[in-house]
Amino acid sequence: MGNYYQKELETMPVEKIKELQSERLIKQVKNVYENVAYYRNLMDKKGVKPDDIKSIEDLHKLPFLTKADLREAYPYGLMARPLSDCVRIQSTSGTTGKRVVAFYTQHDIDIWEDCCARAIVAAGGTKDDVCQVCYGYGLFTGGPGLNGGSHKVGCLTLPMSSGNTERQIQFMLDLQSTIICCTPSYAAYIAETLKEMGHTTDDISLKAGIFGAEAWTEEMRRDIEKSLGIKAYDIYGLTELAGPGVSFECEEQTGMHINEDHYIAEIIDPDTGEVLPEGSRGELVLTSIDKEAFPLLRYRTRDICVLTREKCSCGRTFVKMSKPMGRSDDMLIIRGVNVFPSQIETVLLEQGYSPNYRIEVDRENNTDTLDVYVELSSENFSDTVKEIAEKEKQLAAAVKTMLGIKPKMHLVPPKSITRSEGKAVRVVDKRKLY
Repeated sequence: MGNYYQKELETMPVEKIKELQSERLIKQVKNVYENVAYYRNLMDKKGVKPDDIKSIEDLHKLPFLTKADLREAYPYGLMARPLSDCVRIQSTSGTTGKRVVAFYTQHDIDIWEDCCARAIVAAGGTKDDVCQVCYGYGLFTGGPGLNGGSHKVGCLTLPMSSGNTERQIQFMLDLQSTIICCTPSYAAYIAETLKEMGHTTDDISLKAGIFGAEAWTEEMRRDIEKSLGIKAYDIYGLTELAGPGVSFECEEQTGMHINEDHYIAEIIDPDTGEVLPEGSRGELVLTSIDKEAFPLLRYRTRDICVLTREKCSCGRTFVKMSKPMGRSDDMLIIRGVNVFPSQIETVLLEQGYSPNYRIEVDRENNTDTLDVYVELSSENFSDTVKEIAEKEKQLAAAVKTMLGIKPKMHLVPPKSITRSEGKAVRVVDKRKLY
């Protein structure tokens, strides 16, 4: 049985969770209908009134919200509270179109930090830990969320932000950090730099890492666990709903518990919008049931995953979501085949290659081309041109087995692919598809 930050809530019986969700949902729908004209219009168009929502069983009657709605309602159109009640904004690191800006009252920040505290405690954190937060700070939610969660747990918090890796490692050694929070690709980079600086895992005190903000595979998890001598936990969230801490992994490491006292999760068919039965793979839709400033009802995350209520050995009763298996909007369609970058990453790691790669998609003579650039390790880099060509061929065959289409593989020198200190940019699509 694990450690909990808020035991009563995290382990309450499923019937109780559903009662609480129903009660909060009914209140939230009334609140949003009365205070958010944008959503009221969507409800009116769909012919739904707040009185039609009598429990979570009626959730499916409500209209969805999408990223497009957020852009259209930008900046204040989805707020349910006056600005004078708000104490902060956070914003996405998104690069396309208008940014998503989310508003928070103090109550919203408290709940968000509680959710992050649950994640830290689930990863074994206590007030005796030193928690090094190397997610970006500022507008990005990663830093502020885990910083607040770490304070609530009572850890000594190192608000490092990302970058300046040698300084990160210096602090890690001098202050004996025990928990590290960052993106998985940055964790892998820290491990690489640590080794280059001549240190081994014996020199550091890390025991756990809380990694999120980008997709990563089980293979990458094992790599990071080995190279930093830690247990690596997944965390999930999105700015639109608060930030990290919508769900988090426990010691079982078989999916992330969704904080169901604050969020209701559904899985839908991304094409029809129909709610699918538990255990089906589909798009995750989330509803924030107790947010004050920026409450989103039935927000389409575009993340593809599976939900399960199987009993968890940690004792938590919150529904679990699998690692996102790709995104309904991240999916590349190459020569008519659906390709998720994570599938290519899985093959690379299974074949013993580094997780530093870049996928380039282009179109020549009306045919899609798929080029994958992968860094060699320094030991493999000394291979002859002939040996490297042979390895590229084997790797291309392995990717073809996974995807059904054959890429052109390029094994490139160590360190030639730019490292990311925030979210890694893995895919460059040069096709003019719009």
